[in-house]
Amino acid sequence: MKVLVGSFLLLISSLSYADDEIYTGIFSNKALDGYDTVAYFTENKPVKGNSDFQTEYKGADWYFSSNENLQAFIAEPEKYAPQYGGYCAWAVSAKNDFASGDPEEWSLVDGKLYLNYNEDIKSQWEADQANHIVQADRNWPALIN
Repeated sequence: MKVLVGSFLLLISSLSYADDEIYTGIFSNKALDGYDTVAYFTENKPVKGNSDFQTEYKGADWYFSSNENLQAFIAEPEKYAPQYGGYCAWAVSAKNDFASGDPEEWSLVDGKLYLNYNEDIKSQWEADQANHIVQADRNWPALIN
């Protein structure tokens, strides 16, 4: 990956993501780019979180749109946290690798939240969703260890 910082070009391997179980991007510690992970389940849409309602979980900062959602997450973080740490579900499945997950490209399947890199990748993932979930579930433990 290429990242322009000021007048410097940084080349970053996708494997650099492997250090973090939760995807937070390069210059942030916000899980889901600050979106409220509980809102996908309760409002069926992405909702930006608020720094007034936040907690730390697995080394990342999680933001919520309400105290009610914050408390729901604190009570059951595994229920609400995205699968594969918020990394792209298709990349974990098809490439056995890390790629960023876009909070706007999401799916709920059997009560679990999945993110994908972009709309095109999400379409590829949805075309064979069940098999991608099985494969990603196999790949994920080795990727984070």
